[in-house]
Amino acid sequence: MAIPSKQGKSTIDFRDNRRTTTHITVRIPKELHEQPVMSRLISHCGIIVNIAAAQLNGHVPQQGCFDLELRGTVFQIASALTYLNELNLEISHRFISGEDGW
Repeated sequence: MAIPSKQGKSTIDFRDNRRTTTHITVRIPKELHEQPVMSRLISHCGIIVNIAAAQLNGHVPQQGCFDLELRGTVFQIASALTYLNELNLEISHRFISGEDGW
């Protein structure tokens, strides 16, 4: 089953079981700092998460920021991005040249 992306330029084939990696930056608002966002991301989506950098503490006035490397199948990563979008988090993709990924 291929699903069109939001931009309509490409499709995602959820039958694709190849493992891939994507890099994102996620901004988590202060009201979600006490919620287990990362724990749920890992346990519900079955992905491997490497936190490359983070800024989240009691002194951050508005939001925390995580630079994440997500590893998993196309379906797992799509599920992870859907989960983060459902929380209305600000997400930006970081493209790393020379690496295989989305």
